[in-house]
Amino acid sequence: MAKILPVIMCGGSGTRVWPESRESLPKQFISLVGARSTFQMAAEMLDDGVFETPVVISNHEYRFLVAEQLAEIGREARIVLEPVRRDSGPAVAVAAEIAAEAGPETVVAVLAADHVVQDKAGFVALCKQAAEAAALGYIVTLGVKPTAPATGYGYIKTSKPVTRDGAVLKVAGFVEKPDAATAEKYIAEDYLWNSGNFFFRADVMQAELQKFAPAIAEAAAEAVAKAKLDLNFVVLDKDAFSRAPKISIDYALMERTDKAAVVPADIGWSDVGNWGAVWELSDRDENGNSTRGHGVVVNASNVLVRSPEHLTTVVGVDNVIVVTTQDAVLVLNRAHGDQVKQLVDRLKAENRSEALHHKRSYRPWGYYQSVDQGARHQVKRIVVKPGQRLSLQKHFHRAEHWIVVKGTAEVTRDKEVILVHENESIYLPIGCVHRMANPGRIDLELIEVQTGSYLGEDDIIRLEDIYNRG
Repeated sequence: MAKILPVIMCGGSGTRVWPESRESLPKQFISLVGARSTFQMAAEMLDDGVFETPVVISNHEYRFLVAEQLAEIGREARIVLEPVRRDSGPAVAVAAEIAAEAGPETVVAVLAADHVVQDKAGFVALCKQAAEAAALGYIVTLGVKPTAPATGYGYIKTSKPVTRDGAVLKVAGFVEKPDAATAEKYIAEDYLWNSGNFFFRADVMQAELQKFAPAIAEAAAEAVAKAKLDLNFVVLDKDAFSRAPKISIDYALMERTDKAAVVPADIGWSDVGNWGAVWELSDRDENGNSTRGHGVVVNASNVLVRSPEHLTTVVGVDNVIVVTTQDAVLVLNRAHGDQVKQLVDRLKAENRSEALHHKRSYRPWGYYQSVDQGARHQVKRIVVKPGQRLSLQKHFHRAEHWIVVKGTAEVTRDKEVILVHENESIYLPIGCVHRMANPGRIDLELIEVQTGSYLGEDDIIRLEDIYNRG
């Protein structure tokens, strides 16, 4: 059998694991479990000879994060960017169109970037089984064998086998997230959790979408046909892709097609959907406590503490999750993990920037981090990676002072090019054309002090940019 084309969906926002996961840095790019991000863990599972070089479908704003995280683990991928968010239905349609370019019978595996699989070998074996059934014309999902009557997952009712070995079953029906009593009933009747991973032949998916969701099929086909290359990214056509309805592949197709099949899976799967799931997947001491960073727990049990920078202490409580970031603290009863989404929705309604953005903002050249801010000043810590440079730019409302604390900065200031070394500084008056670059082999770190009447990021007029940003 030909190799499987894996397509990793990498565009979600993961609000249930706020405050670490925010729209500016969502959960698939965070090391929630282990040293790697869940996106990196997904990509690393695909190094077996079973898979082709993967396709990653992500949002335009995450393009440099995707590229950087792949580079960190030495993996290659074709990165495809959605110009607007349209849920999983249009994304799967795009995956089918891309796969069809290689051949109509290409078998695709659509995988989530924010899930965790503990049994890698078992996962690869199930992928082979699912792909064999997909080659026969079925649209196959992995159905996870439940470990508890969970109310946060959709369930799958199974029917008769569709393969000779009985490993792949016909889907009798998809059901929505149940209440606790119904979940107990589903487990007793051998229902499976819907993992949201799919395997299909490109031409089968195209035909089924044309039958049940023609608006999605046509928008995806045109978006791929008119896609443009920007740096090393494939950017879908915005006008065409925007016409696709915003709908999940479950609602658009899987609940309607008669080609749905399922492979029962027992591979240590988790969608890491909330902080309770993170606790379950984390290493714990004899009292069930898990700490990462600067956490101290005394006389407590079944506690999760994550605090990468600040000292966070927990005394005399049970079943509590405490997450401390630079600008927010979450204290959560572990049983109420799904309510974090409601909290984030409230923060958004109150226009709290912490709902969406971290103090540290990542850029293709490195990152900057807010240190202090007042009515007419702002202080940032800036880190520029070796060989990288910021855009050539100017500001109408602020001046800047740069103080180098590590490395050497190559500074363009109007017609001058100046090397600024450690413990040296440079002044950039309002309106001057300037750029910062790191010509060295170590990270460039500096403190930037901005002063002026307006300090917003939209007071940046880019005159030249190697990253093609507007």
